[in-house]
Amino acid sequence: MKFSAKKVSTQKSNQACTVIATPSDVKALPAQTKKALSDAGIDLKHLYSQEEFTGKAGQVLTVPAANPKAGKLLLLGMGESKKLDVTTFRKSIKALTTALKKAKDKSITLMVDALELSDADTEQKARITAETFEHSRYQFDTTKSTKQKAVNASVTYISDNTKAANKGLTIGQATGEGMNIARELGNLPGNVCTPKYLSKQAKKLASSSKAVSTQILSEKQMKALGMGSLLSVSAGSVEEAQLIVMHYNGAAKSTKPHVIVGKGITFDTGGISLKPGGAMDEMKFDMCGAASVFGTMHTLTRLLPKINVVAIVAAAENMPSGIATKPGDVVTSMSGQTIEVLNTDAEGRLVLCDALTYAERFKPKSVVDIATLTGACVVALGSHATGLFSNDDELAASLLEAGQTAGDKAWHMPLWDEYQKQLDSNFADIANIGGREAGSVTAACFLSRFTKKYKWAHLDIAGTAWLHGGAKGATGRPVPLLTEYLLNHSA
Repeated sequence: MKFSAKKVSTQKSNQACTVIATPSDVKALPAQTKKALSDAGIDLKHLYSQEEFTGKAGQVLTVPAANPKAGKLLLLGMGESKKLDVTTFRKSIKALTTALKKAKDKSITLMVDALELSDADTEQKARITAETFEHSRYQFDTTKSTKQKAVNASVTYISDNTKAANKGLTIGQATGEGMNIARELGNLPGNVCTPKYLSKQAKKLASSSKAVSTQILSEKQMKALGMGSLLSVSAGSVEEAQLIVMHYNGAAKSTKPHVIVGKGITFDTGGISLKPGGAMDEMKFDMCGAASVFGTMHTLTRLLPKINVVAIVAAAENMPSGIATKPGDVVTSMSGQTIEVLNTDAEGRLVLCDALTYAERFKPKSVVDIATLTGACVVALGSHATGLFSNDDELAASLLEAGQTAGDKAWHMPLWDEYQKQLDSNFADIANIGGREAGSVTAACFLSRFTKKYKWAHLDIAGTAWLHGGAKGATGRPVPLLTEYLLNHSA
């Protein structure tokens, strides 16, 4: 998909599709929108009176244009101008992409920037538009016998501020691409997307960009480093665990990096603490934290910000077998802390704790881990917000702001010392579960025991990483949040 910003429409092909955004209150029409409607021979007041189209947010109407050479004309409802904000704008652009996807237009002109938002400027509107358009292009057919060819449309974004619009379009498209990469990895079945498959994807990313280098640690190397916790998860599987380390080098070597750590459980049966059979197929999504790390790294290679980022993916498959870790086993982490594994289905924290200890060697400015960690977080926040835990309030605020700006919201959860007692063990330094109460909090408390040497935040994406039911599939979140956060910290 090709995006560009222009001050006036230069589309004259009879294949062009022009989209004009209109509020539900005719008196609030911007001058640019009035002229576009007049040139198209449209009396919006009369049209609204027919009640077929009233400018309600998300409404899309195809109308005959007065000039046949102008091609197809679409009206996009934006709702009341006084209430027009980012949320409404996103909703309307999403509805537009759904309508355009069915039509398969190859040339599209967008007149949506003239409407003012209460909480966004031209750059933000253009970013939302490009991200939504790119996101809408994704369709999973990798494991289907019939492939669908995506339409590579040319999109012209009309704006008086083309510099800001082009910047927003660039960021939005790169973010959308990153989300689609994360979605693809998440949607792949567990027999395809294995730990070694993720290693291959890391090498592929490094070969495609001079800004990225990759190192893969084998189980033998991890054992030598003392990663007994991570290796306890892969013990029951024929698939060897992989610790994948990717470096994005956009700043001077002396610049301390920001580290992002992804949970990469490519399939989670629960191990000996076997999960119920219903919906177990969705446990292929248990590596969506890792998938979001890959998506974010791709976005960085497109935007090339001046920042250093280290991405760590702890990849393993959690399976039951005669040599699998058992409930009650005690393992030793890389940090030297011993862990009593009371439940083998609480495996994400076991792979992450060693990856978080490994992150110390990079002397990071910040460390953010991303994981589909707890069902308790889904109960607490549903599918709308990611759970955010942190040992540093400034870091938490930065991530919350990034999520708000990117439309990828998080909610700050408590990480109080009072919860730590639930992890006490009679037989080890710490237990890997803390009981039924506050499950997402005690999971974060567990990770906090391994992050005392740097500023750290944990994103529990169990509720936001994928959808269920008829729309089942990975969402690509929190790639927008992570991208915005890292861009905000680039030079």
